[in-house]
Amino acid sequence: MNRRNFLRNSIAGTAALAGTALLNPACSQEADKPLTMKDLIDNGGQNPRLPEEGISCYPDIGNGNHQLYQLWIRKNNNVLTSYRAHPSQKYPFFYPLLGPASGISLTSESGKPWPHHRSVFFGLDRVNGGNYWQDTLAKGQIISEGPSFAKDDNGQFLITPTSAVIADKCFWKRDGEAIIEDNRRFTLRLIDNNRYVLEAEINVKMLTDVTVEKTNHGLFGIRCAPDIAPTGGGILLSSEGDQGQEATLGKPARWLAFYGRRVNLKEEIVEGAAVFCPSKAPHPKFENCPWFTRDYGNISPTPCNFFQTGEKLELPKDSELKFRHWVVAFAGTPKDAGLDGLWEEFDKG
Repeated sequence: MNRRNFLRNSIAGTAALAGTALLNPACSQEADKPLTMKDLIDNGGQNPRLPEEGISCYPDIGNGNHQLYQLWIRKNNNVLTSYRAHPSQKYPFFYPLLGPASGISLTSESGKPWPHHRSVFFGLDRVNGGNYWQDTLAKGQIISEGPSFAKDDNGQFLITPTSAVIADKCFWKRDGEAIIEDNRRFTLRLIDNNRYVLEAEINVKMLTDVTVEKTNHGLFGIRCAPDIAPTGGGILLSSEGDQGQEATLGKPARWLAFYGRRVNLKEEIVEGAAVFCPSKAPHPKFENCPWFTRDYGNISPTPCNFFQTGEKLELPKDSELKFRHWVVAFAGTPKDAGLDGLWEEFDKG
């Protein structure tokens, strides 16, 4: 489908959602019939049963062995994002994260000057001497048990025309030994034609005593597409009104966003992506959490880069950290997207 048709269909499809009941969107079947994994798989097969509008989901099975490695979420049969959890990767991540107006990803799967950055990510370097962010798999790896579309207490998939929920359990392993278990839940939710949000809840449990040393790599964050980064002509803006790496690095903020005009388009389209950080910190060291920022397109709220000499994060066995973040994809500017109002909604969660 060409881009003009994508834009037209996206607008028409989203407008139609306003009057659409919460039907089973993944295939044309009775609304009260429970959706099965086979329904989702068949929806991506040779004769897919496609929805007319709204969210649909498809699990990609690796090697035909019923192990799920990749989950796709679509809107009006156009890809919005995909959760990628293949065991050959350093860690699971989301890519793409499509712009609401352009249909072009707001994030980069890989790029200079640091090609190991992966779109929407969660990882960390210098954990018990290992690296769960970059370098070889032998240095440390975050391994998924196999993600799935989440279900409610009645066994029904949590998929509606406006939302879908992904659940995953991961183990942080080095030399075959797991030091951390994390349970993650992601909710993709359409807000309107110009905005959608990826809500992340990640509960991290220490399986042994864990020590994190000073590092700029991690924790939750995004690597944006080159054209909306300051080095590509875009803007990096914080909720406090600061712009660019120099003004935002190491400072607390409710949110940071990259936005700008998308390149190589006939229409003039401005889009962006924002990361939200809650006021309630998961650990005392995260109070008034400073942001790690880079003009080439990396943002992450993390205190680990700003430890004093010799300072470490000590986490005893069985202790837990609970992370909450939103990634908001929006058309227009942060003001157009109403990011301050959305953050207030987010912070109540």
